[in-house]
Amino acid sequence: MGSATTPATPAIPAQQGDPLARFNALPAAVAQELLLSCCHSHRWAERVTAHRPYPTLDALLAAADEAGYDLSVADRDKALAAESSAVPHPDAPPAAHTALRAAHAAYESRFGHAFVISLDGVHPGERLDQVLAGIRSRLGNEPDEERVVAADELRRLARARLAHRVRVAGSPAHPSGMR
Repeated sequence: MGSATTPATPAIPAQQGDPLARFNALPAAVAQELLLSCCHSHRWAERVTAHRPYPTLDALLAAADEAGYDLSVADRDKALAAESSAVPHPDAPPAAHTALRAAHAAYESRFGHAFVISLDGVHPGERLDQVLAGIRSRLGNEPDEERVVAADELRRLARARLAHRVRVAGSPAHPSGMR
């Protein structure tokens, strides 16, 4: 689903101050690596990096959205191919693992890429149900319609990952950078 697991990210250097300012100051290659952990599109990462500095987190997220809307079909397909289907919590019942594996397999067979959905703001106890409902619902989409839905979910997922990484960078619980 692409949302329960987040790729490892390069750390923003441990410093006092605004995490957005530190993101803006990163060397371009480091910023691009960090952005690629949010959405695996080099074009997207390069574009977001090139427009730094961002005055606010909202401006950064708006630029990330805009760059996501401008992805070519090939760029979007590459980003979707880099996503992986998440598994339920290890403590979930075996039936949940089986149901999710079957749903992901059906989706991937029909559309050729992992199912992506942004679960930003969804309570952890409701995520499995949301994913299963989303897969079931979207399996009925025509391929062209699903490409549009998947692209929108990929943008939302990248936005949520980026916002989290920038916010976590300033958290006292994560003084060494983004995780």
